[in-house]
Amino acid sequence: MFLKLFNSESKTIFGAAALIGVLSFLSRIVGLIRDRILAGAFGAGDVLDAYYAAFKLPDLLFSLIVIGSLSASFIPLFTKYYRHRLRRDRAWELTNNTLHLIGLGMAVISIVLIIFAQPLAALMAPGFPLYKQTMVAGFMRVTFLAQIILAGSVVYGSALQGMRRFFLYSLAPVLYNVGIIIGAVWLVDIFGPIGLAWGVVLGAFLHFLVQFYGVLQAGYHYAWVFNWRDSETRQIIRLAGPRMLGVAISQVNVVLFTVIASTLAIGSVTVFQFAYNIQFFTVGIIGVSFAVAAFPLFAEYLGRNDLKKFISLFSATIRQALFFIVPMMILFLIVRAQVVRVVVGAGEFDWAATITTADTLAFFALSFIPQVLVFILARAFFALHDTVTPLVAGVVSALVGLISAFWLTSIFGVVGLGMAFSLSAFINALLLWVPLRQRTGSLDEARILLSFQKFAAAGLVAAVVMQSMKYFVDPFISLDTFWGVFGQGLIAGGLGLAAYGLILFLVKSEELHDAINSFRRKILRSSDPEESISTESPTAS
Repeated sequence: MFLKLFNSESKTIFGAAALIGVLSFLSRIVGLIRDRILAGAFGAGDVLDAYYAAFKLPDLLFSLIVIGSLSASFIPLFTKYYRHRLRRDRAWELTNNTLHLIGLGMAVISIVLIIFAQPLAALMAPGFPLYKQTMVAGFMRVTFLAQIILAGSVVYGSALQGMRRFFLYSLAPVLYNVGIIIGAVWLVDIFGPIGLAWGVVLGAFLHFLVQFYGVLQAGYHYAWVFNWRDSETRQIIRLAGPRMLGVAISQVNVVLFTVIASTLAIGSVTVFQFAYNIQFFTVGIIGVSFAVAAFPLFAEYLGRNDLKKFISLFSATIRQALFFIVPMMILFLIVRAQVVRVVVGAGEFDWAATITTADTLAFFALSFIPQVLVFILARAFFALHDTVTPLVAGVVSALVGLISAFWLTSIFGVVGLGMAFSLSAFINALLLWVPLRQRTGSLDEARILLSFQKFAAAGLVAAVVMQSMKYFVDPFISLDTFWGVFGQGLIAGGLGLAAYGLILFLVKSEELHDAINSFRRKILRSSDPEESISTESPTAS
């Protein structure tokens, strides 16, 4: 009954983004708890190095086959049929056909790769000794099973997005992380370190289960459909080709970063992964939430060639995303050591590993803005049925990132990977922004820039407050305990964020006003979604 109550359609962009953001926040919190448990149990050593290295190839396969084919093509087609009540059966037929095609493809490829897991482990982690590569192969075989389950789950999740039913879609990652925690806390005691991988399988099953319930409750009926010659399926394949290549480039870049990390000091793979996970806590909540919430309306407005409404929505989405991401960038730069220590600084994860992770995190934080922009810009191109431009941008930025990674790690070690990643993100955002503006004539840059200037000024004040408060509270708090470090970060960060809000209030920031008004209203209140993209008072996507 509880799940049924919340499995309703989102009526406003900000309401949808707020719902996705809240549950994404919960998922990230659970994910950080997961990382702290893993760090405390295993530290920056062999087990977690092997565990994270083993994820890269299954993640690449999953992103390539599933995310690549669904994000750019399935959702717009599903939405087109679902919005016409007389054609909803066609929407469910398309869902079943996509489920079987992607599920079978994922299963066949996974089985082949499971057979060749040992040589693949040597390829993925060439710097590891043989015993450690064997651990990678063992983890990899089990995590491939999880990807097959997740493939079906993401098909159902894409249908939920197309219906603008975001609650269960956003709840699924929370349950996925819960499964991994169960693996770390209990299954490791039963099966040894491989229990971590079986926790991933459990998480994937929970991820599938909740979204399957969501589509069932929305009227879905399972039926065997397997027709790769279907016209819509061919369109999905046609659009998915460039998108899959783009995802491949992006994911291969991360995989190669892991390969480079495996040649550095012991624990470098773990340090890089922890820094990436922590930074994605914020980027995922803000960038993904706004991009996912805006995508259906991007597709709707561009589908009927209404550029005026698209530009208004795009501008509102960017400005509201910047409103949230700028202070978080400042926060992660100023109190990065406190953040890392609180999240993963437990047990076997020592102070030296904490500092290295914090330094890597600092360079990730510098790219928060372009990372968020890339999520939103990419959705705009997908709404235009253009997957080639994001592919080209991804290829160029990935090459820049890879070349710079080799150079920077030779000087700075694993911290150089954070530098290279950020450089790549800036290049990617620029290469997406320019061609989108050329196609639309304007992206309302003047209004975006005016708002950004206010955010930047408020951010500088917040940075001064945070840095000052760190030293002010230092004599009064013991930094040798978890609660001492947490308290220092909370006080400094909290007062800095309060200063950010106060400055924007004084300069009468439109985005702050819209955010406050939107939170005052009931989330998912029934209203015309166009109220969220008004050129007079956008509530931000």
